Amino acid sequence: MSRKTRRAGAFASAAMMFVALFAAEGSGANAQSQSVDLSAYDIAAQPVGDAVEPEASDPEIRFVASPVVQDLPRQGEDPLSPVDDAISLQELVAATSADGELSPELACLAQAVYFESRGEPLAGQLAVARVIVNRSASPLFPDDYCSVVTQKSQFSFVRGGRIPAPNTASDAWARAKKIARIAHQDLWASAADDALFFHAEHVRPRWANRKTARATIDSHIFYR
Repeated sequence: MSRKTRRAGAFASAAMMFVALFAAEGSGANAQSQSVDLSAYDIAAQPVGDAVEPEASDPEIRFVASPVVQDLPRQGEDPLSPVDDAISLQELVAATSADGELSPELACLAQAVYFESRGEPLAGQLAVARVIVNRSASPLFPDDYCSVVTQKSQFSFVRGGRIPAPNTASDAWARAKKIARIAHQDLWASAADDALFFHAEHVRPRWANRKTARATIDSHIFYR
């Protein structure tokens, strides 16, 4: 082999080695520019919802903030009813305002309390209101207070689908309005709990044998 040929071969080999070395270095630089070493960030160890805070030198890592949870207002909240700080139902009733106009729905609820239980203790009045509130939430009954109260053959004080007018100057009406607001906002637990039916103790309707008794309050028995 001539010296020229050997020199050309050596030059070609050197050139190939140089190209291979340059390609390897270029490939590594390109990979470094497109990816970030996450080994320093133990993201998998972070609990769900916690923030993962990056270092300032790593713009590729984004800060993930935890969601802010806020309390929602209660549906249908009446500004004339107090937030429950009372230690008894009597105190809560005393702290609840009877002033202001009631919405049509609350008026129907208060009228039912007035005509069905104005002579009952406060717990009995609240239990009557609770039955109406429960019925409005049940698929077995109409979905609003007025329709529940005026449903045919359900409340004896209703005449021809109409609710009579209460004595609006009486203390009994003022208490009924307060009880309606308390029951509507579920501000106080009732012994009637999830009851949907009630009757006076001096009667025994046939349907009572098919129901589960929840409570007896004064002269009324409440059932689910």
